[in-house]
Amino acid sequence: MLTTHHCLLVRDGTFAAIGPSGDITGDRGPWPDGLFARDARHLSRWQLTVDGGTPAVLVPAAVGDEARANAVLTPPGSRAEPPALTLFREQSVRAGGLSERIRISSNHGEPTTALLALTVDADFADQFELRGDHRWYEKPHAVRTRAILPDGVEFGYRRHEWRARTVVTTSPAPDVVEETGSGARRLRWQVELPAHGSVELALRVDAHPHGAPEPDPVLPMPAGRFATVGGLGGVPIPDDWPELSAACEQGLGDLAGLLVPATGPDGEPLRVPAAGVPWFLTLIARHALVTSLFMLRARPELAAATLLALAATQATGADPRRIAEPGKIVHELRHGELAHFDQVPYGRYFGAVDSTPLFLLLLGAHAQATGDEKLARRLERHARAAVEWMFQYGGLADGGYLLYQADQGGLANQNWKDSPGSVCAADGTPAKGEITAATAQGYAYAALSQAARLARTAWDDASYADVLDDAAEGLRARFLRDFWLPEHDFPALALDGAGQRVDALGSDAGHLLWTGILDRERGREVGRRLVRPDFFTGWGIRTLAAGQPAYHPLSYHRGSVWPHDSAIAALGLARYGLRTEAQTVARGVLDLAAATSFQLPEAVAGYARDEHPTPV
Repeated sequence: MLTTHHCLLVRDGTFAAIGPSGDITGDRGPWPDGLFARDARHLSRWQLTVDGGTPAVLVPAAVGDEARANAVLTPPGSRAEPPALTLFREQSVRAGGLSERIRISSNHGEPTTALLALTVDADFADQFELRGDHRWYEKPHAVRTRAILPDGVEFGYRRHEWRARTVVTTSPAPDVVEETGSGARRLRWQVELPAHGSVELALRVDAHPHGAPEPDPVLPMPAGRFATVGGLGGVPIPDDWPELSAACEQGLGDLAGLLVPATGPDGEPLRVPAAGVPWFLTLIARHALVTSLFMLRARPELAAATLLALAATQATGADPRRIAEPGKIVHELRHGELAHFDQVPYGRYFGAVDSTPLFLLLLGAHAQATGDEKLARRLERHARAAVEWMFQYGGLADGGYLLYQADQGGLANQNWKDSPGSVCAADGTPAKGEITAATAQGYAYAALSQAARLARTAWDDASYADVLDDAAEGLRARFLRDFWLPEHDFPALALDGAGQRVDALGSDAGHLLWTGILDRERGREVGRRLVRPDFFTGWGIRTLAAGQPAYHPLSYHRGSVWPHDSAIAALGLARYGLRTEAQTVARGVLDLAAATSFQLPEAVAGYARDEHPTPV
């Protein structure tokens, strides 16, 4: 993830990316700015001028509480002629909108006037259009409209049945709304300021995306800050780890802002964790399932919402373009124009080999953590269909493993390391053919074990439980035979299409510890290996061990450090009784959190702490 100068405000499936001054310029590329809802940019220009000039930034926009940002601006000035005015901008997002309050304060002892102007536009660009991959999408018969309102302007967009609107209203109303020649509109106010006095301007943007449901006020998890020092919903925090409370508090607050609307099997409104901003403020099954697993002890209702939302979108038939097969759990949901018109396959995309076993894993873990099997009984049909997919379509029945092959129109890799070339040999050669990723086998083993336990208890089907237990043990035996690299005492990253071991040494081994597929002796050997210097940087575990030709410290999945990946490994280390090693990894991740204002990044570079004292 690239560093950005943008300030990100996120709430209820809506986010705004604004510049240091609070402006939006219509940027594209790795970090586009704008107001976004349901995969579309509903505000592409939002630029303030004073007396015809762009004000200077005294205090750049920075995120505060409640998805709010503040900036302080002035017109140009000098030591001899200090600025006549100061502008205080306060901006916040809500479900489907942006609000702003501008306070214009006079710095003079006599009355003065100022010409305030705001250039606004809505391009309704789909997020896939804005990415820096130079792709271009035809949009035949698309029409954009602009309508002047008594107190603002309305932007419209239509393409066949697709309809979207953005409404900008102000108080007081603008003196005039001007055309700019570019499609944007300029709202102008002649502001009269008393001596050392102030005037306020209130601005409101309401996005109306195509197909958007009405916002539901009920959240499964309260917004804001709800961790307390010494405890987390009954989960104790050690006294000698005081920074853990700060990390949990910040993380929970951020997670509350990342909840997005979803729908359950009976149409019930839900809130589920999105994967992140700017590109993935939507339900990505793997991310939501892993997040919910981490949150089980503190917020089990998040797992329930995620499971229900995924059950509602489970495939019931085959659709090769979307990699859908009966019983498979969705990978990604999109609501944008390009997905609607099938110009990208991600409207309901099933290109993941691991979301289905993770669904079963979470369903069983939820019942265990809560002691309540009602949800497991309600979703029995969906769970059995997921098990059936693993055998009949996923590959367990034919080849004994879950496997996938590259999707030419979508994802080449369909495990958690899903970037091109991430599944590779130690020399960097990408694996070819049908890929049997190690992590997916670990998840499948845990999923079969959890489904067997549910069959024996919640579903009252002992014979089915026996079948699943036998399948889990058979998978484990095959895995230990086929994936083990005796020359490294370490598991292979994958098997390629020819059944050959893909011999890069990767952090995926930590996931195998977490799921318990390794026997005790080999598991402890692998665990100790993960905290050696070629893997452990001091901040976490590298996705690929240093020293291999394939290693690159700035590669997305071939050398960087992912906090969630390291946290999974820490749980795996604890499972195999490696308490010292687990604490080492956990301390590293916590130090990384402390070094990043307790907002853990998606990934950091693979440089060790003794190479550079702060995370890169």
